[in-house]
Amino acid sequence: MPAKKMPNARCEICPHGCVLSEGDAGFCGARKNIGGQVDSYGKITAIAVDPIEKKPLMGFFRGSDIVSIGSYGCNFRCGFCQNAEIAWPDFKIRGERDFTPAEIVAIARKTPNNLGVAYTYNEPLINYEFLYDCAREIHAVGMKNVVVTNGFINPEPLEKLLPYIDAMNIDLKAFTTEFYKKIGGDLDIVKNTIARAQKSCHVEITTLLIPGENDNDIEPIAKWLASEISPDTPLHISRFFPRHKYAHLAPTPVETILRAAEIAKKYLKNVFCGNI
Repeated sequence: MPAKKMPNARCEICPHGCVLSEGDAGFCGARKNIGGQVDSYGKITAIAVDPIEKKPLMGFFRGSDIVSIGSYGCNFRCGFCQNAEIAWPDFKIRGERDFTPAEIVAIARKTPNNLGVAYTYNEPLINYEFLYDCAREIHAVGMKNVVVTNGFINPEPLEKLLPYIDAMNIDLKAFTTEFYKKIGGDLDIVKNTIARAQKSCHVEITTLLIPGENDNDIEPIAKWLASEISPDTPLHISRFFPRHKYAHLAPTPVETILRAAEIAKKYLKNVFCGNI
């Protein structure tokens, strides 16, 4: 008798909406259909203790450390990715280990001067179920949850998660639909995530400035943040360094970062320059 064929399953976490056969992974390279359930649970590739300012968050418990955890995979395809070894699905992942939420909580509680847990390094929202379970347990012991994300998530899972999230740093990678289409995303969805998240938690924004790609976008980004979110919204303008498929480009000149910061300061009260 032939083996029973398992039904396809749709991933509901991000707008890609991947429909997966049994055993297949989605666009992100991490979420798989196993027995009709789509998730990527407990796979950790990196654990470190970072200053909260490294997330970067400058308006949230400055001076604290935070346990940072990352998995693998991403639902974008940024050729300039700074963590391509764990984010891009075509890299072979080595060294991931299985963790439970209870183990993450134990690590967080025994780490001195620790604020809580930051979900970072790869795109953490594709590891949604594990993040959600960890976040609930971290909150239950009185600690904080931080998400460092590209903001490409469906409204329903975002709403379910936000009550347990204390701060987010959201990448606003550019301000054109063409740029986001090139990396497999959608500008309006990211803007909606920013607008919704700032009503529930502390939000800061990061834009990696890449010469010839998005270096004309800082002014419209700053204008939008000031008018639609708040002029108090912290904006981090980060310096690009050659990586991955953009390894042939030169780093962003420091003068370009400083000039962009001066433009952004016309609209926003809290502008920071990273990696200079």
